[in-house]
Amino acid sequence: MTRPLPPLNALRAFETAARHLSFTRAAAELNVTPAAISHQIKALEDQLGVPLFRRLPRALRLTDAGQAALPILSQGFEKLSQAVEQIRAHSESGLLTISVSPSFGAMWLVPRLERFRARHPEIETRIDGTDRRVDLTRGDADVALRYGPGGYDGVRVDRLFSQANTPVCSPALLRGAAPLHKPEDLRDHTLLHIVWKDAEASWRMWLLAAGLPDIDPTRGPHFTQENMAVQAALDGQGVALVGDILVADHLAAGRLLRPFDPSLSTPLSFAYYLLSTNDSAELPKVMAFRNWLLEEARTARPEAGEGT
Repeated sequence: MTRPLPPLNALRAFETAARHLSFTRAAAELNVTPAAISHQIKALEDQLGVPLFRRLPRALRLTDAGQAALPILSQGFEKLSQAVEQIRAHSESGLLTISVSPSFGAMWLVPRLERFRARHPEIETRIDGTDRRVDLTRGDADVALRYGPGGYDGVRVDRLFSQANTPVCSPALLRGAAPLHKPEDLRDHTLLHIVWKDAEASWRMWLLAAGLPDIDPTRGPHFTQENMAVQAALDGQGVALVGDILVADHLAAGRLLRPFDPSLSTPLSFAYYLLSTNDSAELPKVMAFRNWLLEEARTARPEAGEGT
């Protein structure tokens, strides 16, 4: 088994006194009294069972054991200082790692991220596009953006907004041999599916709510990411059923259209949330990102940005 190390303060007292060969100058560097330095070194010598200094009437000299230990301890404290500085650079400012699902990141967050960088040029961002669960307490990311039912335990949770499920398509589908104008016209068009979505967000539920149980709700290609289904819709390959927040920019620009009455959009119980650990939530970089993100959420949906 590894022997327990002596107290770090005692090792620091020895290393500082050994560099200066003076308890007085060591005390000044460490902002303690010379008596405290002498006491810590005496306790260290007693614990190790070997003298580290030869105390002469007007001088302090290292023993062979002290001389051998000094350069290694000095290197060790230098390494510790470097490690602490790296931690401070990562956590207090500098790099902000954001874990976000690829679709939400690509379709909503990234198009707005330049506004955050303009406001906070001192904060560098790293976007980790993933749907896997991340451990914020372990440092996998500083914050996470997730879509779900809520109820996240052990972390700070800020609710961003919910969505309404809406059919969208390319303007080209409103023309042609089988123009798309009313829900019944879906019989002549391809349905684009997102396979991970829960039952309430499926074409099956939407068609039932629209009074069209006779249309096959499973036909058409299935995608594991929303952005792929949206790209297929942009290319005119069919009609996608997606959250309105995700396609808001495409709708505003006219690249996608809602072919039916907006009243046929169905509110979803899931919402988007910003997650951070209770310890990191008050870090300047995390606070800056949270405040900016809640502003963007309220712009996207005025009732958004409710904390939970």
